[in-house]
Amino acid sequence: MRRLRAVVLAAPLLLLAACTHDAEATPSAEAPYHEPDTAAAAEQPANWIYQLSGYENDGLEALTAAPHEAAVIDLSRDGGDDYFTAEEITALKDSGKTVYAYFTMGSIETYRPEYPAVTEAGLLLNHWPDWPDEYFVQYWDPQWWDLVMQPRLDQAAAAGFDGVYLDVPNAYEEIDLALVPGETRETLAQKMADLVIAADAHTAGDLQILVQNSPELREFPGYVDAIDGIGIEELYFLDTDAPCTEDWCAENLDNTRAIRDAGKIILAVDYAAEEANIATACAHYAEEHFAGAVAGVDLDAIYEPCP
Repeated sequence: MRRLRAVVLAAPLLLLAACTHDAEATPSAEAPYHEPDTAAAAEQPANWIYQLSGYENDGLEALTAAPHEAAVIDLSRDGGDDYFTAEEITALKDSGKTVYAYFTMGSIETYRPEYPAVTEAGLLLNHWPDWPDEYFVQYWDPQWWDLVMQPRLDQAAAAGFDGVYLDVPNAYEEIDLALVPGETRETLAQKMADLVIAADAHTAGDLQILVQNSPELREFPGYVDAIDGIGIEELYFLDTDAPCTEDWCAENLDNTRAIRDAGKIILAVDYAAEEANIATACAHYAEEHFAGAVAGVDLDAIYEPCP
């Protein structure tokens, strides 16, 4: 269920970002840190746990006992319509954790309860080869909002989650343009930013809005104001234990720093198992003032927080 950022960025966004970072920089390059003077900065946890499946006895007791300061879990215990209850989320929050509900906003999995209605509405686009049970969707269509986005936001609010953790914003990079005549990468990126802004407007401050990956969307007016933070994968290590040295690794880090400096929460996760790599990633998180997690790629187990 983990999402990878596409290596190729939309050309118009590259042009926008070119004046804000050095494309030759490496992910380990240091940048001056300035303490943001915003309320959001005070909400930054020291660490977090990311678990999307494998809940012990289909419950949250093990997560409640874990020492982490924030948790991202699926909206439901089974990926379907067996949603976590308000009582379960309250108990998890009472352990001192900020709790976010995970769901995708640019794609849909075939096992989700909304899948038949989304299919019938004609919203499916190309299959995502990396994920055999998943299809990109026309996320800008009002039917997507009515069938998926609004009901999921409302379910998260009703269950008492502190916020939502919205995945697959990178759909704008992955959709087959032949299936959407008249669209470009830039127009699709704008529509993704618009969807996030609409989610923020709908929740009216009742839910924090975090988006996973695609930090370059910060270039669109209103986007940074609409989010409370981002989740960002693989800043330092790719799945698994491979140092992230591509140009896009540095681009992601620069954009993430800019969002951090705007006073937003940063939940970073890398996929590593070797002790030296775990220690390296944790050290980077501390240097960058990110909440960090080093996890197994399947996101189906509890792991130790960074020290």
